[in-house]
Amino acid sequence: DMTGLGSMTSAATGSIPSAALLASAGTAMPIGSQMTRQARRLYVGNIPFGVTEEAMIDFFNTQMHRASLAQAPGNPVLACQVNLDKNFAFLEFRSVDETTLAMAFDGIIFQGQSLKLRRPHDYQPVPGMAENPDIHVPGVVSTVVQDSPHKIFIGGLPNYLNDDQVKELLLSFGQLKAFNLVKDSSTALSKGYAFCEYVDPNVTDQAIAGLNGMQLGDKKLIVQRASVGAKNAQNQPVQLQIPGLTLTGNAGPPTEVLCLMNMVMPEELMDEEEYEDILEDVREECGKYGQVLSVEIPRPIEGVDVPGCGKIYVEFRSIMDCQKAQQALTGRKFAQRIVVTSYYDPDKYHRRDFQ
Repeated sequence: DMTGLGSMTSAATGSIPSAALLASAGTAMPIGSQMTRQARRLYVGNIPFGVTEEAMIDFFNTQMHRASLAQAPGNPVLACQVNLDKNFAFLEFRSVDETTLAMAFDGIIFQGQSLKLRRPHDYQPVPGMAENPDIHVPGVVSTVVQDSPHKIFIGGLPNYLNDDQVKELLLSFGQLKAFNLVKDSSTALSKGYAFCEYVDPNVTDQAIAGLNGMQLGDKKLIVQRASVGAKNAQNQPVQLQIPGLTLTGNAGPPTEVLCLMNMVMPEELMDEEEYEDILEDVREECGKYGQVLSVEIPRPIEGVDVPGCGKIYVEFRSIMDCQKAQQALTGRKFAQRIVVTSYYDPDKYHRRDFQ
């Protein structure tokens, strides 16, 4: 239970700073105020096995002073609660400002482990206060790669490469500001792609030129700038991405694969349950016109232009079934959107070559 942090005794946390000292911390609100509690806590993931609460508190207090992020004398971290079974901890700071500044330690190495710092789930920004640190602590590689013109996508990585091995490859071009190897949440295995950003933006193009197309084992790397503002693109009207295609237009020579457009928005595919529901709906609807062999709905990957994202591909047993579905579904309304269809090349479909 993560809510018990505030009621911890001082014995578990070492000495709690005296009231006089706390008054000097320069924050408008009383130190340890319940009002700001969720804005003064940080989740720390990937902690070293068997680490104690004292060790965590000492480490962060030392780092805060070393990086000149402590806003007053005394210790910024008041308390820590460790969950050893699940390998995470919560830190409680004396002030909202210092909590935000401590986010700059996301990715810091502690006893050989790269720590993951996040806001807690119940975090509510405090009005008038910054939500993200505007500093970079030298030598710390953040685990969150923010969207920016310098964010790099690295695809085609062999799945057996771990964080350190991929980092090593990237570090040969310069110091990293942020790095994230994307992993399957259920198995913790690499999904074969990563994002990074260099401390020096001038390194970006050199790294892309040096790494793109590089042969690693039986794979070739795809390294490019991650499409900037993939999030912004979602707020624009749906682009059908097929110039000159009209609803009444020709869907191309019939094949057994039908591409359905304007039915889903990329953000609807982010949620696991919503994604499964959409898959089920499509199978059921298309199954009315013939035998459906498979359905593919490319899902969005944060910061990457995923080919075919926002489209639905349905493979039928025969061209005839596919034609029936095409005639029935074209122009139909789905969630207030008019469905657009076209036939798709089966070879491309089987190669997962979506566009």
